Amino acid sequence: MEAVRQATYFAPAIREPIESVQKKSKIVENLIAVQSFFDSIPNIVMVLNQQRQLVFCNKLLLDLLGIGQLEPVLGSRPGELLGCIHASEMSGGCGTSESCRSCGAVLAILESQDGLEAYHECRLTTSAAGLTRSFDFGITATPLRIENEQFTIVFLNDISDHKRRIALERIFFHDILNTASSIKALAELLEDTNDPNKDDLLLTMQSAARQLIEEIQEQRDLLQAENNDLKVKLAAVYSVEILAEAAARFTNNEIFKGIKIKLEPSSENVKFISSPHLLGRVLGNMLKNALEASSAGETVRLGCFTRDGQVIFWVNNPAVMSRKVQLQLFQRSFSTKGKNRGLGTYSMKLLSERYLQGSISFKVSEKEGTTFFARYPLNLHAKH
Repeated sequence: MEAVRQATYFAPAIREPIESVQKKSKIVENLIAVQSFFDSIPNIVMVLNQQRQLVFCNKLLLDLLGIGQLEPVLGSRPGELLGCIHASEMSGGCGTSESCRSCGAVLAILESQDGLEAYHECRLTTSAAGLTRSFDFGITATPLRIENEQFTIVFLNDISDHKRRIALERIFFHDILNTASSIKALAELLEDTNDPNKDDLLLTMQSAARQLIEEIQEQRDLLQAENNDLKVKLAAVYSVEILAEAAARFTNNEIFKGIKIKLEPSSENVKFISSPHLLGRVLGNMLKNALEASSAGETVRLGCFTRDGQVIFWVNNPAVMSRKVQLQLFQRSFSTKGKNRGLGTYSMKLLSERYLQGSISFKVSEKEGTTFFARYPLNLHAKH
C-alpha cells in the first residue's frame, strides 16, 4: 500500500491504486469510437487521472514505447513514460523533483486541473541505453469530465525541429550577420584610408573573418553531433596550451571589453589524448558563457589540474547563478541570454558526454560565484 505522504518539491506525489486506474481506463475506453479517434491524431495523446497517471493513450505513444498494449504502462506518469532523467529522482516520481518546478508538461497539467485549457513548452532530456537526448514538446492540456470523473487530455507535439530552426536562424541572422557586417565595414575602411595603421585594420578584419568561420563551423558541428554524424579526430593535447588558445580568442573582443581574463599560473600543463577541435569548442563556450555573465571591471578566471586519471578544466565568473537557471541550464533551447538562444551549454554537455567521454558540471556559491568544470580522461579511445 502506498505511503500516506511522500516528499515532493512541486506536484503532489500521491498516486491512485492501480485497480482504480484500470476502472477509469475502462470508462474512457468504453466511449464510442474514442480509440479510433485518438489513433487518427498525428500527435501523442494521453488521458490522465487527477493524480497525473495514464489511464488511456493513442497508438502513437504505444508505438513510441515499443509496446502493443496499454496495460504495462497503465498508471505511469508522462515523464516516466518518456524516460525523463528527473522522473526517478524522487520516490514520488514524475512531477515531484526540484527540476519539475519549471517543467512545461507538469505546469500545463496542473493548470488544466483548475478547469481551463493550458499550453506550455517543455524541454525534456531523456536517457536510454547510455544515450542522452533532448526534445522540445508543445504541451496542450484540456480538462475532461466523464461519468462524474475528472480527467485531463494531454496532447504532445514534438517541436524540436522547429525550436532548433528558430535558434539557428537567430544565430545566423544576429550573431553571424553582425560579424559579417563588421568585416564589410573594415573592408570599406581599408579601401578608403591612407592611415598608417592600415595594417592594424587588416589584422582586425582577418580576426573577424576567422570568427565568422568559427561561428558557422560551430553550428555545423552541433547539427552533426545531434545526428551522430560527427567524426572525432584524436591527437595529443596540452591542457594549458588549449586553454590559452581559448582565452586568446576573446582577449581583444569588443563585446567583452573591460572584462579581464586570467589564466591561473598554477595550472598543470598536462599532455593527454583528446579531440583538439571539439575540446576547443567546449572550452570556448565555457569561457564565452562566463564572459556573458560578467561586467566590465570583473575578472573571469580559468585553469586546469589533474585528478584520478582525469584532466579537469574550470572557468569561473563572479556572478551567482540563480537556482531556477541552474535547474534548466543544459536543456536545449534554454538560455539566460534571451528568447531563441540556448545552444551553448547544451552543446558543451552534448560534445563532452557523447564524443569526448567526459562530463560537465558546475558549482555556485555566494563567495566565489559560478564555476564550470569539464572533466576528461587522460587517454581518450576512439569508439568503434
